[in-house]
Amino acid sequence: MKIALIAAGNSIHTQRWALALSARGYEVHVITCINHVYRSDRLCGITIKPLRYSAPLGYYLNASELKAYVKQEKFDVVNVHYASGYGTLGRLAGLSNALLNVWGSDVYTYPYQGLFNMRTIKKNLKFYKYLASTSKCMAEQVKKLVNRDDDIYITPFGVDVSKFKPIEGLKDNNIFLFGTVKTLSPKYGIEQSINAFVALYKRLCEEGQSDIAEKLRYEIYGKGELYGYLSDIIRSAKMSEKIKLMGYIPNNELPLIYNKFDVSVSVSVSDSESFGVAIVEAMACGLPCVVSDADGLKEVVTQTGGGTIVPKGDVAATSNAMYDMLMSKEKRVEYGKKGREGVIKYYDWEKNVDYMVSIYEEINK
Repeated sequence: MKIALIAAGNSIHTQRWALALSARGYEVHVITCINHVYRSDRLCGITIKPLRYSAPLGYYLNASELKAYVKQEKFDVVNVHYASGYGTLGRLAGLSNALLNVWGSDVYTYPYQGLFNMRTIKKNLKFYKYLASTSKCMAEQVKKLVNRDDDIYITPFGVDVSKFKPIEGLKDNNIFLFGTVKTLSPKYGIEQSINAFVALYKRLCEEGQSDIAEKLRYEIYGKGELYGYLSDIIRSAKMSEKIKLMGYIPNNELPLIYNKFDVSVSVSVSDSESFGVAIVEAMACGLPCVVSDADGLKEVVTQTGGGTIVPKGDVAATSNAMYDMLMSKEKRVEYGKKGREGVIKYYDWEKNVDYMVSIYEEINK
């Protein structure tokens, strides 16, 4: 098959799909706005087609160029990613037979930022013949926005379980390490998890378990606009020796990082986290997880049984869950085992790509 991915070329998610499809022998073209172009040796064999105008205006101004390119190349499958920006571009280019993948904030956040946005997203979701979502909960969100009787394909964005796996010997037995891998953005609830950790430390001290409290550590990997704000919170709590903002970590190093953790914490406060790749990565490494009831996180943990779920924004509940994980090795082992097994069953990347290919074959009949 000859496949067009109309998406942000600088997104790691776009790149992973392109590389996986190319590795299976398909001819892949990534068609993207000029300011979203990403060129790298790792994308060797993939055709990158930059459209003339930069986003966001490019979502409107590039329609004629996109239409002409798709007509010229005679693709077997056209797959548009992200329902708001590139979804609009594909609609204006008349690509109604394409598959549209919704990603999260495009259906959870964007429509509620104004009447124009709501009208745009509804037009886009109604326009495309085929729709796909990374999770069941996000598919339900799509159905809240538009009435569609046809099924929405569920296409999880899984992980390479041969790379994300338990690795012995990386944990420091002298400490107990909670960990988070997330962008430092308000929607990811990192302030909540920091405050929960502080409350856990104080609780242990008040209960006369200072020896355990002194072993606690919390490492947060990621960059973002809240770095300074979170640093101030950590300093104010006098926790600079125990809570560390570790900065950005390349994806290929993440398995080593996860395997240092004893417990993974991800307590997003927004349902726009409609899947939660970081939690799937952590579970693949055999980690027990504490997550919030944000739609995507809750779905993954419910399906795998690999952790415990707390209410969004509830610091006390988060701290209690962290306490329970700390105090029960049996619980950590059970969650870790179930999580790894669940990821292999539902979120193995190779199986996810196989399913996406089967969708392409179905719509290309």
